[in-house]
Amino acid sequence: MSLRYLTAGETHGPQLTAIVEGMPSNLRIDFEALNFQLLRRQKGYGRGRRMQIEQDQADIVGGVRHGQTTGAPIALVVVNNDWKHWTKIMNVEPMEGTDEEKRRVHRPRPGHADLNGGLKYDLKDLRNVLERSSARETAVRVAVGALARQLLEVFGIRIGGQVLRIGEIVAPANNLPLDELVARTEASSVRVADEETEKKMEAYIDLIKKEGDSVGGVVECIVEGLPIGLGSYVQYDRKLDARIAQAVMSINAFKGVEIGIGFEAGELRGSQVHDEILHSEETGYTRASNRLGGFEGGITNGMPIVVRGVMKPIPTLYKPLRSVDIDTKEPFNAQVERSDACAVPAASVVMESVVAWEVAKAFLEKFGGDSMEEIKANYDNYKRQLENY
Repeated sequence: MSLRYLTAGETHGPQLTAIVEGMPSNLRIDFEALNFQLLRRQKGYGRGRRMQIEQDQADIVGGVRHGQTTGAPIALVVVNNDWKHWTKIMNVEPMEGTDEEKRRVHRPRPGHADLNGGLKYDLKDLRNVLERSSARETAVRVAVGALARQLLEVFGIRIGGQVLRIGEIVAPANNLPLDELVARTEASSVRVADEETEKKMEAYIDLIKKEGDSVGGVVECIVEGLPIGLGSYVQYDRKLDARIAQAVMSINAFKGVEIGIGFEAGELRGSQVHDEILHSEETGYTRASNRLGGFEGGITNGMPIVVRGVMKPIPTLYKPLRSVDIDTKEPFNAQVERSDACAVPAASVVMESVVAWEVAKAFLEKFGGDSMEEIKANYDNYKRQLENY
């Protein structure tokens, strides 16, 4: 069975819900580690007041018993604490009242799904669009990714990430071991490894916020401990690098993705791009470099996966842009909803989560079984196959 999930819920609704199907039985769940990932998403310099209201925690209400998965679908719930302020406005029952009482939105904000969604679904209250298209949905995706992380960790696969750029401020390149990178970025308010860059980014975010604007950036995710052979070259939709790229682009406000040296490859010669193949009795087949970010032909080559994503500035501004009222067709300055000046550090955590999910999905496709014991046996047999190649 393929690993998959669905999410449901609105940003000001009672809760966010996810159903995860295809997780094997007998995976021990670390609930503290699961909720730690949700906490990581809420942190970061530049976040708005919503993060002070919510104390995100994932409650598992199905598919886990006595701390272990049963093989049944896993149901996750993340409660919205802000729901108490929106119970009347977001109630599922019919409501009689004025547009003001319903908080009807008829003025679409540039950069959001408001107008496109209203046109597509023929919705005259754009709140029905913005409630679902909100980045709040990523909270439950982080919870789902946390389950994937725990599956991968059993097999020695580890994931970390960092912020490379916020606006005009770029972090210096580093080649830190993953454990050290994780430790440094976890201690940073903006998830960078360099303390001097952290101070510059904080000051830059303060300036942007003071000007009523917002700022985006670039984040990087690294996956280590992978076997050769995840993904496939035989069909376009089985290429793991392509699936990771789609997952990253599905994150709210992400507008670009690259793997390895990415777009830089367009500036270089082939001899400066491709990774030479080495072999030894101790390591088996390896690469002399990792410019291709752990992939060849859509398949992992045993080197770390390195993927970067670019997040645009959040479009909800305190310096509103021009738009058009859908009722009157008259121009206006877009209304302001509560927002963040910068959510790049949080986006780094979300990207780690969606990458973890795609890697876990490919891992189970390769070594699939109904229980952890069956998967381990399949994986051990494959490792022996690689050693004897």
